[in-house]
Amino acid sequence: MDKITIKNLKLFAYHGVNPEEKENGQNFFLDVDYYLDIGKPCKSDDINETVSYAKVVKVIRQAFTKEKFNLIEKAAQVVADAIFENFESIYRVEITLKKPEAPVKADFEYMAVTITRER
Repeated sequence: MDKITIKNLKLFAYHGVNPEEKENGQNFFLDVDYYLDIGKPCKSDDINETVSYAKVVKVIRQAFTKEKFNLIEKAAQVVADAIFENFESIYRVEITLKKPEAPVKADFEYMAVTITRER
């Protein structure tokens, strides 16, 4: 099982249940692992035989910032769906969506949700 990892992708968006989150927005961080067979590009060194992480980041950014969601659970699912819709060779994705500025009165690094989806 081969995987490509995108770690701590920083995106600004307007997700949250509180009105100020939807008005002011905040930073989010995504860790995305996507699974596909990369045997051919390992031998050929041809970018056309893999799924470029640059292209995946573009899809993630567009899906994540297109709408405002109440829950990070929904935002993570929308990202997973967009990855599957755009890249047929990806058969599994794991996404951890971190919300470091969550409106919780506590000392914490971030709140997060992790989802794993397969075709």
